[in-house]
Formats: sequence, structure tokens, C-alpha cells
Amino acid sequence: MNKYSLSALAAAGLIAGSLSTGSASAADLGGNCCADLEERIAELEATTARKGNRKVSLTVSGWVGQQVMWWDDGAESNAYVTDLGSTLGSHVKFTGQATIMPGWTAGYVLHIEAIGSDSLTTSQSQPDGPNALTGTSNGVSTLQSFWFIKSDQLGKVSVGKQSDAADNAAILVDGSGSLVPANWVAFDVNSFGIRTNSGALFGHWGGDYCQSAGGAWGDCFGVPRNVVRYDSPSFGGFSVSASWGEDDIWAITTRYAGEWADFKVAGVASYAESTDEALNGFSGGFVNNATQRYFQAGAYVEHIPTGLFAYGAYGHDDYDFAGSGQSETWYGKGGIRQRWTPLGHTILYGEYENIKGSGVFSQSENLLGGLDATHDRTQVIGGGVVQEIDSAAMSIWVKYRHLDYSDNNDLGIGYKDFQYVGMGALINF
Repeated sequence: MNKYSLSALAAAGLIAGSLSTGSASAADLGGNCCADLEERIAELEATTARKGNRKVSLTVSGWVGQQVMWWDDGAESNAYVTDLGSTLGSHVKFTGQATIMPGWTAGYVLHIEAIGSDSLTTSQSQPDGPNALTGTSNGVSTLQSFWFIKSDQLGKVSVGKQSDAADNAAILVDGSGSLVPANWVAFDVNSFGIRTNSGALFGHWGGDYCQSAGGAWGDCFGVPRNVVRYDSPSFGGFSVSASWGEDDIWAITTRYAGEWADFKVAGVASYAESTDEALNGFSGGFVNNATQRYFQAGAYVEHIPTGLFAYGAYGHDDYDFAGSGQSETWYGKGGIRQRWTPLGHTILYGEYENIKGSGVFSQSENLLGGLDATHDRTQVIGGGVVQEIDSAAMSIWVKYRHLDYSDNNDLGIGYKDFQYVGMGALINF
């Protein structure tokens, strides 16, 4: 990564080769050798990432992920090519740090997302979805931008736009290798309308279960925010994170990761509160100073010799003002992770999710005119296969999901199921 080191190595190699041929060759240094040396050094520099100084490191990483999705809502079917959803889509990350003194470092993260078609905003009428976080299409946006100071003994403090302590907390304990294609967020179907038996479109599959920005089943605090965050060192596999920011949002999360005999185990529990009305999708003081509360927990267990694994997550979200709604999400996944081919591990999995909503945030209450339809439920059943390709730092998958929606509306309206097959790939760099 250091262009000066590469230049010095190139020059040293060329000079050593010249000296070994004797004085006659060495005497030719006044000819074309210097121009050739400069050209070779320029070629080496062109293949490396440049950094502004020698004190702070620079690492460039990220991934590119795309998918093809064939869907059928009971009355219409089609196929789209999309990104994997904002916060999970193609991105590049610049990270680095410098040593202040032994045991103390300072660093930075600049995380840029490049969205061509956001799966969170595609629908029956929108084959190319704009970025769900910025509203722009085919654009580049800043997902994270923060600096940090870290002590090996005391932990790390970060300031800026970043994941708060609750962001993706329950999702990230999934160590099966199937996290991207199969998780509890409605990345693929969030904005798709639910088809009634009469053929009309009703609400959307993402629902209002998170009571903010359209909802998305689980992970109700799932976007980067402008916060101050603290991450503790790990003690016996346990660690704690806490964050505060906006007006006002705070979260605290505890994590565990370790191995027990032949088992790999990971777990997390997280609690977050928000009184930021605008962030929660409200304006005009409708719920001034109301508090949104979200609890989530997740656990992952894998039997290392056989590769059999199980993963589960739970989330509960509610508001504290009169007549408020709440949502509850259960998610489970199980399967096997084994190296059956030289390419890398193969993951076979099955999944089930149950999401319930009630109160004023029920889709049926909102869209059917305040009837007694104050409860709705979405169920997801799916399965798939993921193939890791170690030599290319890549994963390829095929998945299937079946969605079912129901509520207790007074009009006796029924709804058609939604199903889709997705095929995609992600390559890291």
C-alpha cells in the first residue's frame, strides 16, 4: 500500500541486477536505464492505492452484490435485476488508523454506497428503485463517515455518521454464511403491494411493523445515524456497546461470541429508544416527545464437526402515546454448512418468520378507514442454497420465499400470497 516502499524495492532490484552484470553494464546508467526505471516505478504506483501521508494507514475494501428476482403476486409476475438493498448493497469502504502511543490508536471510516436499483423500493410499478435512504437513483451516497480513538484496555469511542449500538444487532450474530440472502428484513419485497383476492393492491409487504419510514419487519433501528458510540474491549467473549445522538436516540447492546467444546456460539441482546419524531416518519408534532422503544435479541449455534447450525431472532417495537401500535417479529433459520467441494463451503438452509402488528400502525387500520382491523400478520417461509468460492472471495446463492398476509378487517377481504425466487452473487474486495 505504500508507494515509497514499492518504489524503493523496484529500484533496489534493478540496481542489484545491473551491478551483477559487471562494470560495463553499470557504466550504461547514463543511457535509457533511468527512463526505464521511472516507467516501471510509475506502473507499480498505478496499481496501488495512494495515501496522503506515511503516518495514517489506508485500507480499501467492500463488495459488489447484485441479484435477479422472479416474483408472482397472484395476479402479476415479472423479473427484476436489483441491488441487495440499501445498507446491504454494493459499497466501498476506506478505513485506516495511526498509532498515538503504545496501546492507543486513532482512525477513521468513510463508507460509500453505490446503488443502481434499491430492492427496498422496487414494486409492481417500480422496476428500478431509488435509494431508500436518499431518494436518489443510480447514485453514490455516504453511508458512514466517522473518526475514532481506541485504547486496547479501555475500548473505542467513535463520533460521526455510523451504525448505532442497535443497528443490525440481531442480524450480525448469524455466522452461517447465509446472512445476506436470508435475514429478517424485508429487503426484497418492502415496497411491493399486497394483492387482494379481487385483484386490487393493498398496503405493502414491508408493512408498518417498525412504525417508521414504512417499516421493514425486523431491525427497526437499522440505518446509520449521527451518534457518539462506545465499544468495550472483549472480556471472556463478552462486550458492550452504547450510543447516543440525534434528538434523542440512544441504545445499548451486549454481545457474546465463543466456542464451547465442539460448538460455536454467539448471542446478542439490545435495547434502543428514540424521541426523534422526524426520524420516525412523523411531522407537524403529531407525536411530540413520544418515545419509540425497541428490544431485539439473537443467537447462533453451530456444531463445528457436522456443520449443523441454528439461528433465531426476536424483536419488539412500540410507542408510548395513547392508541399507539406495536409490532413483534420472530425469525428462525436452520441448516448445514459443509465443505463438499474444493470451491468452499456449501450452505443449505430453511427459514420461517412471523411478524405481527397492532394498533394505529396496522396496515388494515390505516388503509381501510379506521375499522376494527387493528391486527395484521405476515408469515414468511423460505429456503435456499449458498455456495462460497474461496479463491474469488465470493458467494453465489439461489433462494425461494413464500409470503402470506392476513388481518381481522370487517369487510371480509382476503389476500393473495406472494412468492419469489432470487438468484444473486456477492464478491468482496
